[in-house]
Amino acid sequence: MNNKPDPCIVVLFGGTGDLAHRKLLPAIYNLHHDRLLPEHFAVCVYARRERNDLQYRNEMREFISQFSRQPVQADWEQLASRIFYVAGEFGDNAGHARLMARLAELDTQCGTRGNRLFYFAVASDFFVPLIQRLAGNGLLQRWQDPPAYDVATGRRALQAPWRRVVLEKPIGHDSVSARQLLTRVAEHAGESQVFRIDHYLGKETVQNIMALRFGNGIFEPLWNRNYVDHVQITVAEAEGIGNRAAYYERAGALRDVVQNHVLQLLCLVAMESPSSMHADDIRNEKVKILHGLRKMTAAQVAGNVVRGQYGPSADGKLPGYRQEQGVAADSATETFVALRCFVDTWRWADVPFLLRTGKRLPRRQTEISVHFRVPPLRLFDQAAAQESCIGNVLRIRIQPDEGLSLELAAKIPGAGMRLKNVAMDFLYERSFHLQTPEAYERLLLDAMLGDATLFPRDDEVLAQWQFIDSVLAGWHGLPLRCPNYFAGTWGPDDAARLLPPCTGGWHMESADMPGRR
Repeated sequence: MNNKPDPCIVVLFGGTGDLAHRKLLPAIYNLHHDRLLPEHFAVCVYARRERNDLQYRNEMREFISQFSRQPVQADWEQLASRIFYVAGEFGDNAGHARLMARLAELDTQCGTRGNRLFYFAVASDFFVPLIQRLAGNGLLQRWQDPPAYDVATGRRALQAPWRRVVLEKPIGHDSVSARQLLTRVAEHAGESQVFRIDHYLGKETVQNIMALRFGNGIFEPLWNRNYVDHVQITVAEAEGIGNRAAYYERAGALRDVVQNHVLQLLCLVAMESPSSMHADDIRNEKVKILHGLRKMTAAQVAGNVVRGQYGPSADGKLPGYRQEQGVAADSATETFVALRCFVDTWRWADVPFLLRTGKRLPRRQTEISVHFRVPPLRLFDQAAAQESCIGNVLRIRIQPDEGLSLELAAKIPGAGMRLKNVAMDFLYERSFHLQTPEAYERLLLDAMLGDATLFPRDDEVLAQWQFIDSVLAGWHGLPLRCPNYFAGTWGPDDAARLLPPCTGGWHMESADMPGRR
């Protein structure tokens, strides 16, 4: 992040939506505040609502004040003067003509040299029509792939003026629809021009997985089936679905979180060391893991996957999923899913990977835990046996309280040889005395720089969907009993059967959590 991007315009489609308000504009402000944006820079928003530049700037100041990790300071006015608004429907010829004229004007006014980052903060149904219109208007030209690496920076050599496209998830709803969408996009934009956002990859703790594994000599020799008993990955959300019912009813927890966030975390834990830090070298290793992820038959899905849907909380204070606004009264959409899966490589043969995500769980927390095998010889008394059975655990906390902890067995002071697991902790904020940047800050900056390292490639997306398709196929004919866990608890009790013996349970759960069905 030492290099500033070239002069450019971020063209934001859907700039009046929730994503722009909560994430994108606050991220742009923080990049501006930290002096990471180019001197010649502009934001041009294209959205349906009638606004002028001043009205939109005033609205954005309110949202940035609410959601930015840094308070809005005097430098806001400098950024605000570079934010512009064009009103129009996505399919409106006149609106797109106004957009073209405004972009040409801004190139002269702001010195942005024709470089454009088109950010689609819209539903995926609009991706192809928007790209086709941009291409038809001459705003997007397909590059020949792949351009050569720039030896000095290690990034792709830039073609000037450059044009790039950023796509938000979801990319399709299965492998067939994803392939169709990617094929249509590729007709107008080459692979090196397309940046598919998975915001989890922008989180500092996620990026630190590679530093932990490949920058330290003590872990990598143990990072294999000889020493690792199993791996758990949990993405827990305390909230319900909010105002996303229309999307969530079609998606469910498997498509919404496992297909992208969870499988990307699995890849970073399981991948081999890349030959360099070039984007394609890293993504090549991730694709190998996805291809090694064992597909499930219908019988294997029944034995290795648990679905759930939350009902009202035991105290009646939280609604059930079927009581959320916009949800069908008889909905069978899963809000919880737990999977036991395997990666068929030499390193990970027969090591279970336990994946779990859910809505309305006790707290918002994302964590990876690597559970190492217990020592082969039990030297200590029976009182210590239960806790020592769990073995050493390396926990990687993605959010909140980003950091790492390593659990070790230590002797309790006093007579006898009684053991207790204790944790050695590392916290980002405590160690570096810095506020951790938001994921969208890193991802927006990398897209402007043309660095695709943290963005899934098209073959990654398809490989993720191929695994998910095998689970979806196995669910056909298997009814989901709804609801089967109380809001505010850790999901269906049945998820515990996926764990290997003597694990101490799912990580993050307290032993006395009440009220599960």
